[in-house]
Amino acid sequence: MNYPIYLDYNATTPCTPEVIEAMLPYFGVHFGNAASKSHPYGWVAENAVETAREQIANLLGAQSKEIIFTSGATEAINLAIKGIFNLKKGEKQHFITCQTEHKAVLDTFKSIESEGAEVTYLPVNREGKIDLDQLKSAILPHTKIIALMWANNETGVIHPMAEIKKIAEEHDIILFTDAVQAAGKIPVSVKGIHLMAISAHKLYGPKGVGALYVRHNHPLPKPLAQIDGGGHEKGFRSGTLNVPGIVGFGKAAELRLKVMESEGKRLEILRNRLESKVLELPDTFLNGVQKERLPHVTNLAFGRVEGVELLQKLNQKVAVSSGSACTSISPKPSHVLQAMGLESDLGRASVRFSLGKETTESDIDFTIEWVKKVIEGLRQGI
Repeated sequence: MNYPIYLDYNATTPCTPEVIEAMLPYFGVHFGNAASKSHPYGWVAENAVETAREQIANLLGAQSKEIIFTSGATEAINLAIKGIFNLKKGEKQHFITCQTEHKAVLDTFKSIESEGAEVTYLPVNREGKIDLDQLKSAILPHTKIIALMWANNETGVIHPMAEIKKIAEEHDIILFTDAVQAAGKIPVSVKGIHLMAISAHKLYGPKGVGALYVRHNHPLPKPLAQIDGGGHEKGFRSGTLNVPGIVGFGKAAELRLKVMESEGKRLEILRNRLESKVLELPDTFLNGVQKERLPHVTNLAFGRVEGVELLQKLNQKVAVSSGSACTSISPKPSHVLQAMGLESDLGRASVRFSLGKETTESDIDFTIEWVKKVIEGLRQGI
């Protein structure tokens, strides 16, 4: 297949060759179950899992015992939020999150709301930023969790996590963060965080494996398991471990730690070139902020074009999306952009460009020309 240029790295990333190479032996030669404690097949698998746990912990500044493997970030998010809600079931419970969170977070909160939880959804301004004073004002005596993503998956906007950590600590409240788009792209630290969800396939690892960081040696409660079974993962998540996927996750984390800073600088230069040239088009706008955002992402709104047609045309030669991969085929405007106050037509005609390790300068130059050609053609009715 003649693939278009790929600029949808926030949706998923390709496994690096080193990751694939690391995984392959665990499909065949070292096929053991990591829970098989009585023979070498199990021992080899278990050792590989523990090595990966250490590699992921190093990326986050955590201890390896604080990493709980899951099937992906969505499961990790459910475990974090529902795990605390179910632990405290019967009590009056309040949670704080934000209108621009990923659907995996928002839908999980809707689920526990139906069971009696009270949830505050903080608004954002036109740039996608929360008001920290509103966050403080929202805290109640029975607030259990503050749940705010580290970086937004659609706009790349980074929440002021240092200040949020202080607020949670001052009020002795669990701080949960969806760090899926941040981990491996920018430095993240679990210091001051109690629960953190991450995913392998967003940082050049395989799909179908994620992790929940669970803070140890702290009086705040840990989540209740959501899957019953053999008590795997220190009782937090039962089920046979995906050893090849976990090995790939660990290798990907190790590699990102080495190249994250230099790669971030390279991609920021390319992103800025793409953004500045495309914004030369009339009636074209940046969704989000110039600063305090991920270095490889830009979200642009195009006036006077129809959103579905725009995406169809662009994707003939450049693979991009209108928002989260989970909702990219929806004709509705993104809930993130709606929360930021964008008009529906402009929200539907917004495109996320997310760059990655395979993105070259020639890719960006081609994309600039292609976007200009598509927009001008649509506006002229061609």
